[in-house]
Amino acid sequence: MKRILKIFLIFILAISYRGLSQNISDGLNYSSNSIDGTARFNSMSGAFGALGGDLSAIAINPAGSAVFNNGHFSLSFGSDKKANQASLLNSSNSFDKKNLTLNQIGGIINFEKLDNNKRWNKLTLGITYNQSKNNFDEFSILNVSNNNSIDSYFLNNAQGLRLDQISAFENETITEAYVDIGNIYGYSHQQAFLGYESFILEPNDFSDDNSSYYSNVPAGTFNQSYRSISRGYNGKLTANVGLQYSKNIFFGINLNSHFIDYDNYTILNESNNNGEPGQLSINQIYFENRLSSFGEGFSAQFGVISKISDVIRFGFSYDTPTWFEISEETRQYLETSVINEDGEASLLIINPNAINIYEDYTLQTPSKITVSSAFVFKNFGLFSFDFSRRDYSSMKFKPQNDIHFSNLNQQISVRLKDVNTYRFGAEILADRLSFRGGYMIEDSPYNSDTVSEFDNIDDSVNGFSLGIGYKLNDTMIDLSFVKINSSKYKRLYDTGLTNQINVDAQNTAVTISVSTIF
Repeated sequence: MKRILKIFLIFILAISYRGLSQNISDGLNYSSNSIDGTARFNSMSGAFGALGGDLSAIAINPAGSAVFNNGHFSLSFGSDKKANQASLLNSSNSFDKKNLTLNQIGGIINFEKLDNNKRWNKLTLGITYNQSKNNFDEFSILNVSNNNSIDSYFLNNAQGLRLDQISAFENETITEAYVDIGNIYGYSHQQAFLGYESFILEPNDFSDDNSSYYSNVPAGTFNQSYRSISRGYNGKLTANVGLQYSKNIFFGINLNSHFIDYDNYTILNESNNNGEPGQLSINQIYFENRLSSFGEGFSAQFGVISKISDVIRFGFSYDTPTWFEISEETRQYLETSVINEDGEASLLIINPNAINIYEDYTLQTPSKITVSSAFVFKNFGLFSFDFSRRDYSSMKFKPQNDIHFSNLNQQISVRLKDVNTYRFGAEILADRLSFRGGYMIEDSPYNSDTVSEFDNIDDSVNGFSLGIGYKLNDTMIDLSFVKINSSKYKRLYDTGLTNQINVDAQNTAVTISVSTIF
């Protein structure tokens, strides 16, 4: 009867099953951008909305391509170093690692004198790639003393679920049962299955309709170590059209293709000495989780730059939302050390050896407006300022008729807010040399009025940049240094073991660009 019920349910539930619970952090991770462009762009903290004349500036204001007086090509690469200071309860740990990056590559073709009246003076066509975010990240916490065990994660997922929905058939392998339970019932049932098969969970009775459980992990103090490793990138490929009207007005349009490649691997290792003689208990748990996300998206940008005078320039740009189609996969592995009533220990391995592939979903990121100004002094240098605003409370997961996404979107509308970003840049010219600097600050996306005190979330970002450039005939070589400070807050798990890890990050990047005029 049990098997017949499962076979019947698979046809009913497979249509609506999404399985993995996306959260606000996922949306912010896929929506956020960093400064990854040409060395000149980076060294002025990206304050290029009213300037143009740089291939990465097009990512801020597409009208920037029409500022070019010639064809242009550039290539940018560098090194990215991330230093993390992670803390959890009574423990903290530092970690740093370097990563090589391809920041940008692209070119612009320039067509002048479009009409006899010379009102439309220029048409530019361009294509460029910019790395919009480097997902490389890693941190760890070692030897934490915690009164809360990972058993609460499995218990919270199991309570209220029937025993016959989280257990294997007779002669059914771990892999077969794990896959069947996921396909029929979903992700939470799989987590309960792992807890039950590993002896972390014990049912109050062994009848099929039992729905209450207790833990074989004895209460007390637990030694825990946690590690998180992330790899991947967010990239943007842009097709650009720019137009110059008369001498002082520039227009531009971008059509953007976005890419997400994100892989996150977490490990929790827990041990305890809380067991009593003559009682079955768990004294060690090792839990691995791997999430892989892949996505493609589309967006458009519209911009204008106006030269008010030889000195003053203003810019305005609008970024549409980005519509992502995202696919996700998960893999899991669990080990427990079981102490029986005679005090003998045995290692129990629960390795499903299976990949959960979930139904694709859509993420709509917030739109953005950018207002810019610049003061350009011939043969001396320039000063620039960009102000951007995005309403993260408008971020949406779709389809919205999905009950999980509907609830999540409601949380987003309450917990998130408008984010302001300020960028300042300066450049001083000295013959063939250029000296540059910049500063940026970005607000936290979290609404402090609605986020609980426990979350203690800030997530603001600030940083400075420096750079130098050298011009040799039609070739420019530029070098930049960028340092970004940020904080982020991550719960160990969404339920049960929800202790919060605080990560203070310092990201330093060195970029070299080579560009040429043709």
